[in-house]
Amino acid sequence: MPRLLAVVAAVTLPGRLNAAVQSAVEFAGSQPCVSATQLVLADYRLSFADGRPPEQFRDDSGHVVRMVAEADVVLLASPVYRASFTGALKNLLDLTPVEALCGKPVGIVAMGARPHHYLGIDSHLRAILAWFGALVAPTSVYLEPCHFREGKLADPAARSALIALVTAVLALTEVPRDRLGPPPLASDPR
Repeated sequence: MPRLLAVVAAVTLPGRLNAAVQSAVEFAGSQPCVSATQLVLADYRLSFADGRPPEQFRDDSGHVVRMVAEADVVLLASPVYRASFTGALKNLLDLTPVEALCGKPVGIVAMGARPHHYLGIDSHLRAILAWFGALVAPTSVYLEPCHFREGKLADPAARSALIALVTAVLALTEVPRDRLGPPPLASDPR
């Protein structure tokens, strides 16, 4: 049974992005033999990455990284912040060992104020996920405030895109990991 983990990389009070990701988790969980969980980084205390293994910190770092590592599929959702994703997500990725995301299907969800921000998160996050050797869905979902009504994702096209992304990353679990090409350079022990 594939386990999907949706990470909301906002550290503010839950808002629209959280609601959208919750709807993606509900959709994933309604699929046969899929377990889906939402992890909101605002609910956890993570240390700044300093090279130590996450289990050595006396906070939630080890637990959160373990959740990422144990998932079969990961959705990473972040608001646009300074033309990229949040520092909270970058810190989580800095704490995460390569093998936790290597060959793992990953989908990207971003939310920004205007359409012209849509590639800010996508281009930066794809480069980092390539370093991990993650199997990233070819397209991502970009949400804007106009897609919401009363705090809920209401735009039919945005809802369809989110469902299509979840469907795609779940389908990527069927790809044998030994057919994904060479391991990422980051996994070279040199």
